[in-house]
Amino acid sequence: MPQESKSRGASGDSIAHDQSEDRNLEGWAPDLSDITAAREALNQAFDYRGDVTFVMRAGEPVVGYVFERDLGGDDFDAWSVRLYPTDRDEKVRISMADVERVEFTGKDTAAGKSFEKWMDRYRTKLVERAKAKLEAEPSS
Repeated sequence: MPQESKSRGASGDSIAHDQSEDRNLEGWAPDLSDITAAREALNQAFDYRGDVTFVMRAGEPVVGYVFERDLGGDDFDAWSVRLYPTDRDEKVRISMADVERVEFTGKDTAAGKSFEKWMDRYRTKLVERAKAKLEAEPSS
């Protein structure tokens, strides 16, 4: 799924949180008791390019790729996310009222792959090629 299609949530909020490419979220289980921290965690789950596990209050975990979130209002229990579960071929909506814990369990396939890092590597290769070409030319 193209990342640009994930630029706005169902509530229409533009993403205004930290999208640091160097932050590794794999293995993180955020605290959901604080509304601000919970909003940030769900925004991070939306931006995460790996699987997220939602441990339901009933005990059953739901694992999948989050493609939509609705964080309208200040009532955590009214929030929801939609995801593609890993164990079935359908989209699932999860109400946060039914969630006990959120865990970033899958590997973020794009972690550390920012455009700036790509450009730095590209420039380094260009410089190395230019040096190699100069060294290979016979001196007169």
